[in-house]
Amino acid sequence: MRRIQATSAFLCAVVAALLLLCSAAETRAATLVDYIGKAAPNELIPGATRFGPLQGTPAIAPVYENDKLLGFAYLTSEFANATGYSGKPIQMLVGIDSAGVIKGLKLVDHKEPIVLVGIPVQRILDAVNKLIGADMAKVVSGNAPSPQVDIVSGATVTVLVIGDSIVRSATKLIRSGRLGGTVIAANASTAPVSKTVDMDKSELRDWQGLLADGAMRRLLVTVSEINEAFAKSGNAAAADHPEDGEPGAPFIDLYAADVAVPTIGRSLLGDDGYERLKARLKPDQHALLVAGAGRYSFKGSGYVRGGIFDRIELIQDGNSMRFRDRDHTRLGSVAATGAPDLTEIALFTIPPDFGFDPVAPWTLQLLVQRVISVREKAALTFDLGYRLPDALTKQQPASAQPVTTAPTMAAPSVTGPSPITPADATEQPLWMRIWQGDLVKIGITVAALGTLVVIFFFQNALVRRPRFYVWVRRAYLLFILVWLGWYANAQLSVVNVLTFANSLISGFSWEYFLSAPLIFLLWASVAAGLLFWGRGPFCGWLCPFGALQELTNNIAQALKVPQFRLPWGLHERLWPVKYIVFLVLFGTSLYSTALAEHLAEVEPFKTSIILKFAREWPYVLYAATLLVAGLFVERFFCRYLCPLGAALAIPGRIRMFEWLRRWKECGSPCQRCAKECPVQAIHPEGHINVNECIYCMHCQELYFDDQRCPHMIQVRLKREKRDALASPAMRGGKRPDTLITAGGRPIPGLNPTSPTSQA
Repeated sequence: MRRIQATSAFLCAVVAALLLLCSAAETRAATLVDYIGKAAPNELIPGATRFGPLQGTPAIAPVYENDKLLGFAYLTSEFANATGYSGKPIQMLVGIDSAGVIKGLKLVDHKEPIVLVGIPVQRILDAVNKLIGADMAKVVSGNAPSPQVDIVSGATVTVLVIGDSIVRSATKLIRSGRLGGTVIAANASTAPVSKTVDMDKSELRDWQGLLADGAMRRLLVTVSEINEAFAKSGNAAAADHPEDGEPGAPFIDLYAADVAVPTIGRSLLGDDGYERLKARLKPDQHALLVAGAGRYSFKGSGYVRGGIFDRIELIQDGNSMRFRDRDHTRLGSVAATGAPDLTEIALFTIPPDFGFDPVAPWTLQLLVQRVISVREKAALTFDLGYRLPDALTKQQPASAQPVTTAPTMAAPSVTGPSPITPADATEQPLWMRIWQGDLVKIGITVAALGTLVVIFFFQNALVRRPRFYVWVRRAYLLFILVWLGWYANAQLSVVNVLTFANSLISGFSWEYFLSAPLIFLLWASVAAGLLFWGRGPFCGWLCPFGALQELTNNIAQALKVPQFRLPWGLHERLWPVKYIVFLVLFGTSLYSTALAEHLAEVEPFKTSIILKFAREWPYVLYAATLLVAGLFVERFFCRYLCPLGAALAIPGRIRMFEWLRRWKECGSPCQRCAKECPVQAIHPEGHINVNECIYCMHCQELYFDDQRCPHMIQVRLKREKRDALASPAMRGGKRPDTLITAGGRPIPGLNPTSPTSQA
């Protein structure tokens, strides 16, 4: 067994070395030349037969039918931010004709874990393909609204990112004039204008005053209005799931305003708040205050999962964007007198590269989703239109206004998938914003980890009270299952290990790993635990699926379900299976991360913990089968199949301390601990295999138990005999031949009536 473990560790070290050797070639940003060979010309533009030589920077490829130019092909990530849920760009090839009409799309690379939640890639593509045929030239000129993609439940962030990257990249390409047409102005700020924001005008107004002249705009949708809108949408399933409640009750009461304008900013944020905002903003950068009340949240949950607010979209002059976590600051209240009770208040900074014009009209579009079934949602959009009141602007001669030409595609600011601007450097890092928004969850998690440290450091005192310790352990496992697993969705996975390894190829970034606070805290605690205790703290205490297995087995034992212990020889030969599974996944990830993530479905964590069994029946059947097996063989999956347990066991060999005590009699002749170990981690000779130990401490209960441990029984009997010999009868000159011990057992050999008992 030790040879197998040593071999596994050696293979992993070799693979890791190869991974590092490959990293230098993979860190550069992807370009069109990397992916153009993955699509046939007619996939991007119907009827095309060949690609021409690449042109310009970022590159675009002419697409021909023989010698006739049909249009161009380009890679979205070179023109617009295409970072998805995974934190890595979603690479889409787009075919667009010279008139600005999108002719074809092809997904050529992604690291999205959509396959892990049971959503077929084809469903994503079907939603995005609705953009084919969109006339983006009309969108840029303002003669048509920005096209929208269909929402896919469970992959909202991924679909929105793909749709936005296609629309924004096409918009930039058309405005550059590289399609052969006339350059279209980026927005109203690209041509001479006659008015601008009056930054010298600053007065305080109450809430009603802001609403009266349009400095603050409102969108009110009642319950009856939302039900009527879905009824008229033509979606019968959505119409059959109306909102309950009073018809006139607010479904959402939404407000928006540009708080970079002094009068509006000082009124809503207060003097101190406005000055802090002003210090954060780059010159000519703006920020919106968005607030809401009612039963529907404009924030939704997408921004927690993937860094994007998927329910609101800023639209101006055909260009659109959705805010990310790095643009967001949560506010507790507004300073304006007379403000209503608002359940959500958010401050969003507008990225400078959006080209926002504060004096031109803009729209905040609200996406309203209605759940139809576990896997299906319907969606409608509502527009909150905004135009800055003339009273807050000032006239300016056209000659004094700088004229900005349409951005060219050769500009350095758009040559990469995620350009860094000076504003990005001055704003708080994304991970800090995420942590600030999750302070309650972080606090609870830290408290739970601290409690576990206390349990480990005072383990000897706890296990001396077996009944109390059993209930402490069960209560902790129940908390881990319900709160950490089902509620917070903080279930570690072998996918995290593969992602970490992949980051060594694509460029390691602490910010990416810090963007999931609870996962980061758990991994940090696992790393510390490996030094002190091995893999046991996570596998035995912090894994929600492990907790689910143990708690269901406890119930099975209480119901007298027979428990089976595999013969030692078979049990020992099944141990290596999980190491083989891990090595297969690790090796596969070097070839294809997407394939490795798909094979990682050997873990039932997503089905049972993240999705709570709301999934297609094959996944549910697989997870249920493993749990049923665990009713008869405790922690069946942990013992023989878990690749994450194998991944942690290998570095767990470096632990620095031995906290589990053993007597010299353990294993020879006593076999009690080995027979009672819940996961059979104790060898017949008494050795505890730390690679398999889940640190349940049952063996430590036996170690101190003078009623069950043979060694402690002998110690107790000697103590009782010694105490009996020091009794008052002994001090009076009489030594009884037969005494009754405190445990109710006689000590034979002495009889007070026998002659030999007399001195």
